[in-house]
Amino acid sequence: MPQKRPVSNMIKNSIHWFRKGLRLHDNPALLEAVRDSDTLRCVYFLDPWFAGSSNLGVNRWRFLLQCLEDLDASLRKLNSRLFVIRGQPANIFPRLFKDWNISRLTFECDSEPFGKERDAAIRKLAAEAGVEVVSRTSHTLYDLEKIMELNGGHPPLTFKHFQTLVGSMPPPDPPVEALTQASMGRCVTPVSDNHRDKYGVPLLEELGFDTEDLAPAVWPGGESEALTRLEKQLGPDLSTVNFERPRKTASPLLPSPLGLSPYLRFGCLSCRLFYSKLAELYQKVKKDASPPISLYDKLLWREFFYTAATNNPRFDKMEGNPICIRIPWDRNPEALAKWAEAKTGFPWIDAIMTQLRQVGWIHHLARHAVACFLTRGDLWISWEEGMKVFEELLLDADWSVNAGSWLCHSCSSFFQQFFHCYCPVGFGRKIDPEGVFIRRYLPVLKDMPDKYIYDPWNAPIEVQRAAKCVVGLDYPRPMVNHAEVSRLNIERMRQVYQQLSRYRGLSLLAAVPTNPIENLNVNSDRPQAAPSAGKKQRGINCRHGSQ
Repeated sequence: MPQKRPVSNMIKNSIHWFRKGLRLHDNPALLEAVRDSDTLRCVYFLDPWFAGSSNLGVNRWRFLLQCLEDLDASLRKLNSRLFVIRGQPANIFPRLFKDWNISRLTFECDSEPFGKERDAAIRKLAAEAGVEVVSRTSHTLYDLEKIMELNGGHPPLTFKHFQTLVGSMPPPDPPVEALTQASMGRCVTPVSDNHRDKYGVPLLEELGFDTEDLAPAVWPGGESEALTRLEKQLGPDLSTVNFERPRKTASPLLPSPLGLSPYLRFGCLSCRLFYSKLAELYQKVKKDASPPISLYDKLLWREFFYTAATNNPRFDKMEGNPICIRIPWDRNPEALAKWAEAKTGFPWIDAIMTQLRQVGWIHHLARHAVACFLTRGDLWISWEEGMKVFEELLLDADWSVNAGSWLCHSCSSFFQQFFHCYCPVGFGRKIDPEGVFIRRYLPVLKDMPDKYIYDPWNAPIEVQRAAKCVVGLDYPRPMVNHAEVSRLNIERMRQVYQQLSRYRGLSLLAAVPTNPIENLNVNSDRPQAAPSAGKKQRGINCRHGSQ
């Protein structure tokens, strides 16, 4: 006759493991944690050694810590707390399972290869400890495996085809209710008197960061801030909502108080909530049954890159990446450093890189400009190097989207219209003729006349002296002659593509004419045909590009 289990073993104790998805709203895995449970402990693993040695900039760490502080504050309102645990999950979970007598572990699905490998290891540890594991999809709009099933088990490699696939699927699942006191039910969180010392969110100083000269955060982290921004952006006054694509003006180059991208990246804001709000609003305004795909194409680009990366652990590399063209990039540490440290001598590029370092965010048009300059446009340096800098400094950079964007910008995958080259003088001038953005982030050029703000090297020496900015003394000379190097690099790209077409074909790398990111040429917004060998190329470089 089997022995009866002790009453204490019948108590159901749950852990919810936060990684991304740093929110209480639309968090189905979190709701699973409290279902029929007696206790709930929400954990976040933070390795202090990693914090001190990682390449992530202080802005990213500050944003993360603010997200965790906000999450802890929200849990406090439910008589719960966040447990920030120092160390690696695989090393610590076995002890937590035992010490806390855990019966259930829940977490949000991670679609990225590293995350899936990590989660598989934790599932094995949980199984050995007799712990049930529940995971739910909520960081993406769709189940990515279902998208690939529709495509014969492979990720679609053009955005147009991706749009077609998701257009044939049912709409994304609606967001689930937020965790509340009512949904907590009888579930409680055991909290000790020394919780702050043992499990509190650390300060930046505790992680080894010098904060003496740190400016206030332009992007405050946390779910509360994300929901406030969403409410201001989408309601309640429908007259302020613009469903068309925004015009190119100088103002978007500055961080918007309504911007949402870092909050989507850290999961402070649910992409499903954002989508459902857009759809609801569109139906009220347009009276249509469902919103057009173009309305949420930025969310879909995020989804597209997640899908392309999910089964490709080499997605962030050129070598061994089956969808990446092998381009013989140059190794030039000195040129890379000038680009990363805003010392290229091109004010448009340097202002963008300065904003990135100071604020942790740059507009998508600015991202395209500096990515093109580093890779196929001017410096001919590998996209992998630019991706690393963005990973360090950009608040909304995550592995899939960051790598996918750089693959795209460098014409290494997804996009092959390499003859579309951004001029580091004319493109910025077209957006912001008076150079307001440059004057803000490069004060050394604040008194330079509008005529020369993008190419100060062309200003007469008396004009430079009057502006208190002599090129070569107060501000660097241009590190390259754009007109010459961009023409040379376009020819290099043409030869790479010609070889690829000859030996492999371009079936994996079809052009993406609907891409809202790349169809911007400094001299023409109209897509052009690829130049043939020996044919004179026009509409590529602006007349201001030479030194």
